[in-house]
Amino acid sequence: MLVLSGGKGDRMGRFVDLSVTVDSSTMSPPSTNMRLEVTPHNRGPGFWQVSSVHQSLHTGAHIDSPLHVFRNGITTAEISLDQVMGEALVVDLSWVGPNHPVTIDDLKEGGAGDVRRGDIVLLRTDWTDKMYGKWPDYFTQSPYFPPESAQWLVDQGPKNVGFDFFEEYCARLPDFRSEDFAMHRVILGAGVVIMEGLTNLGALPRRRVDFPAPFYKISGTGGAPARFFATV
Repeated sequence: MLVLSGGKGDRMGRFVDLSVTVDSSTMSPPSTNMRLEVTPHNRGPGFWQVSSVHQSLHTGAHIDSPLHVFRNGITTAEISLDQVMGEALVVDLSWVGPNHPVTIDDLKEGGAGDVRRGDIVLLRTDWTDKMYGKWPDYFTQSPYFPPESAQWLVDQGPKNVGFDFFEEYCARLPDFRSEDFAMHRVILGAGVVIMEGLTNLGALPRRRVDFPAPFYKISGTGGAPARFFATV
């Protein structure tokens, strides 16, 4: 767990890091199956370095925009900061295991009945804590989020939903079609942001926290790297 002080005397609270780390061993989802590549570029005399990165934008901690699944959907550069900042409700699903379909009853048991319109919702299973980096099992054995559960959650009025598991079942399959991304289409089609690659949600000390998710503002894309954290 990484917890950072937010200011002198902790007047600003503590920052809890909720983002996975990516490196040259990190894989993207099976849809692209790309390894992250970091290349250093040096110049002398003395030391000077910049690095270039080649990766899927859906690697590690990232957000999805509607363009991910809708031809005319908005891009990540068009998502407002208001949609990724605010009060977040942590829904505790930490009892679910591999290949578990998260049901509406699971959501209610985990506290999703307390979602308020305009909330950010963080779905906690602890899957990423235990399995991130264990490829391909992280993707192929994850709990998942059926479209009917996604629709129920969207109907509660959140502006943003974050996952610490690989939530789209068909994305683990080698022969999926774009239309099979039913959960993404439900959530993104409702104008709700999707965040993936969250971790460490069990470190949050209460169910409601202040949550910002700054992201890389890239024109013309359906996803972008992000940095997730909470202030507690």
